[in-house]
Order: sequence, then C-alpha cells, then structure tokens
Amino acid sequence: MVTVKSIILIGMPGSGKSTVGVLLAKALRKNFIDTDLLIQEETGNGLQDILDQHGVAAFLSIEESVIVRWRPSGQVVATGGSVVYSETAMRHLSDHGICVYLEVPVAILEARLSNLDSRGVVRQIGQSVHDLWAERDPLYRKWAEITVDNGHDNHEMVVSEICQAIAQMSAP
Repeated sequence: MVTVKSIILIGMPGSGKSTVGVLLAKALRKNFIDTDLLIQEETGNGLQDILDQHGVAAFLSIEESVIVRWRPSGQVVATGGSVVYSETAMRHLSDHGICVYLEVPVAILEARLSNLDSRGVVRQIGQSVHDLWAERDPLYRKWAEITVDNGHDNHEMVVSEICQAIAQMSAP
C-alpha cells in the first residue's frame, strides 16, 4: 500500500469525487480534503460567487494559486473539476499523489447536473455538460494513473477498485 503519497481524485462535476473521497479516506485511514473548500476558505466566497463576480479566468487563476501553494501530504483529495485546465496545478498534484479519474458517462452526468448555473461549475456561457465533458475528458485521461468507472453509484465498489489498483501499483 502507498503510504506517503496522496490520492488525488479528478473528474467532472457530479462524478462523485467528494462522496468517494470521504469513503476512500475512511478506508485508507487518511484525512480528506476538498480543494473547492480550500478555495472558499481562502477567498471567503462561494465558488459560484467567484465565477459571477470575477469570471472564469479569475476563478482558474485563484484555483491554480491555492493548489500550488498547498502541499498534499498523505491525504485523499477531491479536486474541482476545472483543475485540469492548469498544467501547473496538475503537475503539482501529480508530484504529491496518485491521480485517480472517476469516469462517468456523459448521459449520467447530464442527469446528475441539473444545477449548472448555481453549482460553481467553471464553464463558458451556454456550454453544455456534453461540451464540457468533451473538452475535459482528454485532460483527465492525460493525468490519470488510475481510471475507475463511477457511473453506477456503487461507491463502496469504487473505493474497493481504487484500493486494489493502488495496491497493484505498489506491489514489487
């Protein structure tokens, strides 16, 4: 089992990063951190408030700044779905942990994400869930060391698959 590195969960909004992250942290006896909460704590604003008041570019700049100044250390980390837009932030995260892509079919994401305008999802005006997925999926795949299907909502199974994949990575 990997003991020093963090487990970095990446994926689309609605892919279950926070839900799986809490369960995975319990299973691995690690602390759980959600980078969206780090951003909110540092700025004193909700994600949607930042987007509404300052725009996408400013949000992405804030997200990158918060992440690269933070040092994950043996934790389970749920990232915001937009973190993959920053090569710098992703390099930093992958240097400190194992990136796990929680993959979810776009049709399921569309059903899960009925609140795009209030959820703090980084996207261009008029950009659909499908458009966002098509743009981000290659980026998630680029950084993922492990990819796990989370389209079925069996979070315990996902946690088990992640733990098995990590154990295989650290086996001699």
